[in-house]
Amino acid sequence: MAARFQDRVVIVTGAGSVGPGWGNGRAAAVLFAAEGARVFGVDRDLAAMEETASRIAEAGGSFTPLACDVTDNASVLAMVQAVQGAAGRIDVLVNNVGGSAAGGPVEMAEEVWDAQVDFNLKSVFLTCKHVLPLMEAQGSGAIVNLASTSGIRWTGSAQVAYAACKAGVIQFGKVVAVQYAAKGIRVNTVVPGQMHTPMVEVRLAGQRTGGDAQALLAQRLARIPLGFAGDGRDTAHAVLFLASDEARFITGTELVVDGGMSVRCG
Repeated sequence: MAARFQDRVVIVTGAGSVGPGWGNGRAAAVLFAAEGARVFGVDRDLAAMEETASRIAEAGGSFTPLACDVTDNASVLAMVQAVQGAAGRIDVLVNNVGGSAAGGPVEMAEEVWDAQVDFNLKSVFLTCKHVLPLMEAQGSGAIVNLASTSGIRWTGSAQVAYAACKAGVIQFGKVVAVQYAAKGIRVNTVVPGQMHTPMVEVRLAGQRTGGDAQALLAQRLARIPLGFAGDGRDTAHAVLFLASDEARFITGTELVVDGGMSVRCG
């Protein structure tokens, strides 16, 4: 049986990670490569993609790392042009960049709000802005954006900008999906819950439990009905499905990957 993405060209933004292990972007890049895709990994820090590149190389896959600030229009345009020039087409775009900042509207500084909007929402706008015309010209394409259960529910802490932006990502996907459906382009959203990714130890524990990663993991696990924590590979499998031919009749919708957390009361 042929690999699902044999010779298809895939861009994964945020293909690095803040630490070792299975971040969402790293896992997506590795799994696409394992399915035969020609993967272009995007991150503002090339060093963050070294483990991604190593894992793909060990498996004999194709991976090209590209440095790009996805909040900057000129940087995104140059990245998309580089992929187009190297591969001649773009079949799949995965928008994985994002991250939270604590605080509600009173305590959050205006600069933090603006940075959160750029990082979590403008980044999706800019990549789509430059990839969609290429997909339209070739008559096909699949875009998968990553949101968060914070965009649909209260998930345990005030992070108003992140929650608002991720809700925006979901609605952004719906609008673009309808606009481009007749042009052979599908747009869907994966909504991960509280996954155990490297960000838990490196960033979130310091923000929420005084650096105690195990305490934070225990808090998060208590919210998950399935009783175990997913990781970036669970997110990535959902991304691959929505980008695949098996999902050819699916567009403008969301796939929640959270172990049942967002449908639980209390």
